[in-house]
Amino acid sequence: MRQRAAVLCAAAVVAATVTAGPADASAPGTADTVPAAALAWKSCGTTDYPTLQCASLKVPLDHDDPHGRQITLALSRVKHTTKKSLGPLLVNPGGPGGSGLTLAGFVASSLPKAVASRYDVIGFDPRGVGRSRPALNCAPGHFDAVRPDTVPATPATERAGLRRAKAFAAACGRTYASVLPYIDTVQTVRDMDAIRAATGYRQTGYFGYSYGTYLGAVYAKLFPQRVKRMVLDSIVDPTGVWYDDNLAQDYAFNDRHRALMSWIAKYDSTYRLGTDPERIEAKWYAMRGALAKKPAGGKVGASELEDTFIPGGYYNGYWPYLAEAFAAYVNDKNADPLVEAYENFGALDASGDNGYSVYTSVQCRDAGWPRDWKQWHKDTWEVYDKAPFMAWNNAWYNAPCAFWPTDAPRALNIANGKLPPVLLFQATNDAATPYEGGLTVHRMLAGSSLVVEEGGGNHGITLSGNACLDKHLAAYLSDGTVPRGAGEIDAVCRKLPDPKPLTSSKAASPSARGSALHGLVGFRG
Repeated sequence: MRQRAAVLCAAAVVAATVTAGPADASAPGTADTVPAAALAWKSCGTTDYPTLQCASLKVPLDHDDPHGRQITLALSRVKHTTKKSLGPLLVNPGGPGGSGLTLAGFVASSLPKAVASRYDVIGFDPRGVGRSRPALNCAPGHFDAVRPDTVPATPATERAGLRRAKAFAAACGRTYASVLPYIDTVQTVRDMDAIRAATGYRQTGYFGYSYGTYLGAVYAKLFPQRVKRMVLDSIVDPTGVWYDDNLAQDYAFNDRHRALMSWIAKYDSTYRLGTDPERIEAKWYAMRGALAKKPAGGKVGASELEDTFIPGGYYNGYWPYLAEAFAAYVNDKNADPLVEAYENFGALDASGDNGYSVYTSVQCRDAGWPRDWKQWHKDTWEVYDKAPFMAWNNAWYNAPCAFWPTDAPRALNIANGKLPPVLLFQATNDAATPYEGGLTVHRMLAGSSLVVEEGGGNHGITLSGNACLDKHLAAYLSDGTVPRGAGEIDAVCRKLPDPKPLTSSKAASPSARGSALHGLVGFRG
């Protein structure tokens, strides 16, 4: 999970410092509700989302020891405004490590009013994240520039990468020894059911992006009777968590990077980098080689360049900014736009350090990773030969898992035949969660419905300006309606147009809502 430092920042949301109280004996009991702990909601509205409320909820660190150590979850809510509510709709932006507090406001304001007004849209910072306590930060500044080149062209470079990975894992183990065994998807899912119970409803809706799709699938596996409606957008392949999924990402991101090169080639009059995508790509790698020798502004070396361009694989709304920075460096020997792009897209702040600490803690704990570095070395070089753009960057990003101080169980089988219809959304050219993951989950969740954005490459596609996708989303959340097709895909929507180059320092972005969403979903998840 990576969060941008400056561009499209999400509004800060402060959780009220309260705890769940005793059950309210006067709470009405119906077929859909149960007596609930009294969540003390307080206003925490922002300029963008003025109706947001915040509260906190104490849950067990270890749900198998309910009377043991307690931790605190930060919650946010946009309350329903109709007389009859459909109950809670929990939302999650992915990661692992993404804060969901502001996402509640975004989802509530982006859905049609007739739909959003019937739900209590609830965001939360998962355990370890953001304003939940404790919040993890294993090694502040772990990604400070300038890092060693990700590509280990020499044994010394590889040893430097291994030292960093081992040091990060060791720091997490020293600082959070009592916490790490309980930072994983299953414990987070049990937190989600505690949130559901605290709202007083027997069932909940759920809407998750990216890693949030795996979180939702695991919730559905453990608590199928609690699922009222479930939307999964940009779907993790649950059969590859997490080592194989990351290798699959490498190929997909390489394809998406080449799509950016092709887009630049269409606008040679603007960028003056040529009309041949392969030659433009060669210029990009030449820029990378130059930065490896002399980092731009003392900040952007080869590794930081990759960090800057990886977000373009998540969202094409960033392409005009990246293309301008690329062109300025190559054509004008001007590194300033590249440094600015790095600061906006690639650099991590304290929030990013926290997100990465939770990312590693969850992924390293969820399922087994190779403990022999020789396996990583062999597999990554094999990928690099075919898809060099992100192969080694991604390997080092996940490398602490080779040395993680806690053991990992076998990954959970999320196959499920006990659910109401689940609505799935997937873009065919998504790099972060490749298309095959959507097909796999569609097969594993009996009765699910799959809506595909044909030709789309963005990660997180609903509530991003595509009216076709959003029509299916609104119908489902309103009354449970799902499309049903004759084949493996139930409905197809055309992708949004790609962006245009910047005009007067403003990008002709595919969608302002899409930019807002991707500011919340972030990167690496």
